[in-house]
Amino acid sequence: MLRGLKLYTDNLTAIVTVADDGGGSGILRSELNMPPPGDIRNCIEALANTEPTMEALLRYRFKSGTLKGQNLGNLFLAALNDMCSSFDEAVIKLSDVLAVTGRVLPVTNCNVILAALFDDGNEIVGESKISEYKLSAGGNIRKVRLMPENPPALKASTEALAEAEMIILGPGSLYTSIIPNLLTKGVSETIAESDAVRVYVLNVMTQEGETEGYTASDHIKALSDHAGVRLFDYCVADNSPFPDEIKKKYNSKGTDRTVTDEDKIKELGIELITAPVADYSKGLARHNPKTLAKTLMELFTNKSPTKIYS
Repeated sequence: MLRGLKLYTDNLTAIVTVADDGGGSGILRSELNMPPPGDIRNCIEALANTEPTMEALLRYRFKSGTLKGQNLGNLFLAALNDMCSSFDEAVIKLSDVLAVTGRVLPVTNCNVILAALFDDGNEIVGESKISEYKLSAGGNIRKVRLMPENPPALKASTEALAEAEMIILGPGSLYTSIIPNLLTKGVSETIAESDAVRVYVLNVMTQEGETEGYTASDHIKALSDHAGVRLFDYCVADNSPFPDEIKKKYNSKGTDRTVTDEDKIKELGIELITAPVADYSKGLARHNPKTLAKTLMELFTNKSPTKIYS
């Protein structure tokens, strides 16, 4: 989405969760006592204006030795975090080096841990363990929380939300990427009070180990329940033809295209916007950055006629 939006404007701020504790990010987090860099790095890469060699370097993952599995971009952020007074300062420094369009901000500088309560009464602590438990034990996620609870949001993040002309939630993992942002003190409140065009981008597919069987309204209810308030007015969903071979591939893992139950969405006070925003050309269900960005900007200009980007 960010890759598409930067074609329209440089007035972008990406606010990113820091609850990840798996893979290379989890190792750096544990050993260096720093927020996880992975999701932040992905957004920086999307907004960076660099030569192909530098982009490939940022994505490079070591294949052997003590650094096996580590991403070079994550190591860049880890080094800058050690050099700077705070994690958000490190993110800004790397963004400057890579000539990022707009800004990338962590939602908080706190070293938070995500925990999920399942409908069997068990609580699983650690973002990377949540999907593992769901896949092994079944059941559904009832609620997630951050430890410590209500960590303060980065001031720059809430200021960006307060000044925004358009606020977009998603796409991304519902419980482990989007909702953790809303559990950071000041974020949900600021979004709820905003007069911006507020949009939720629905995932093309349900997610294995997280949202199997969820409809669009289930996603929306989970967001509202955790925030304690309705946060957006529009939901953008894909309506492009769904290839049979892609359907079979995902169905074999227990996932499917997210059903857009329009009547229930309307009951929640949300307007559904459908458009062909998916890309199946690489054998996976993904959003098409350009088509999604075009749809979002058309929605923005129609609802905010005095704020037109070209």
